[in-house]
Amino acid sequence: MFPILFKIGPLTVHTYGFLLALGVGLGIWFMFRQAKNRGMNAPRILDMAFYTIIIALLGAKLVLFVGNISYYTEYPGELLSLARSGGVFQGGLAFGILFAIFYMRRHKIPLWKTADIVGPAIALGHGFGRIGCFSAGCCWGTECELPWGMSFTSDYAHNITGIPLHVTRHPVQLYEAVLNFLNFFILFVVLRKKKFDGQVFFLYIINYSIIRYVTEFFRGDYESNTYLIQGGSPYTSISFPQLFSLVGIAVALTLFFILKKRKSA
Repeated sequence: MFPILFKIGPLTVHTYGFLLALGVGLGIWFMFRQAKNRGMNAPRILDMAFYTIIIALLGAKLVLFVGNISYYTEYPGELLSLARSGGVFQGGLAFGILFAIFYMRRHKIPLWKTADIVGPAIALGHGFGRIGCFSAGCCWGTECELPWGMSFTSDYAHNITGIPLHVTRHPVQLYEAVLNFLNFFILFVVLRKKKFDGQVFFLYIINYSIIRYVTEFFRGDYESNTYLIQGGSPYTSISFPQLFSLVGIAVALTLFFILKKRKSA
């Protein structure tokens, strides 16, 4: 765990913020390259990405605030910090998708063709973001006794995120990072051979929803209000992110087959 990447005088560069910026930058670069290669309006898509990222970050922070009202009412400055958390990813994803659809409709950008290059870009950026989570000590895992379990020791991270120290835990942030990078690779391969517009984007939603549903069982940082059904352990509980994942799978599968049927009609 390295919550602080480096310091220059009074300036502190947090590893989470750096990796988040790196992931966003690589995602935008991927979108721009793919748009140019496909003869699309790359500058306009770049503009869309810029505004969508802002809306997604605001949405992620808004959902984070709603889920932790008591904490952020007491410490409102923490809501603006990237040292503790970038926000709730699923909230940011939902806000970002809605805004991107609005933007593409307004500027006559082909919706599903563009969405197909957005999906892999999100997966790529999210992988780096989850490594950032690991470095910051947020989104930590449940206790375990496995050989690859990890114990966090940074007092600085504990003071910011509240992560318990010197307890061996699942490195769930790294699980999700690896799975997001794998998702990116799968989507990139499908993108080169896709049969219809929208195929790659909805495959992203399905894959990520499965990833999130499974990794939720290894999350150890949730409070009771995060669960729809709370059992004796995370493995016997259903969290709200898991519920949203199931909804995402259902919606994505429905639209996937609708678009596939339209293409074959």
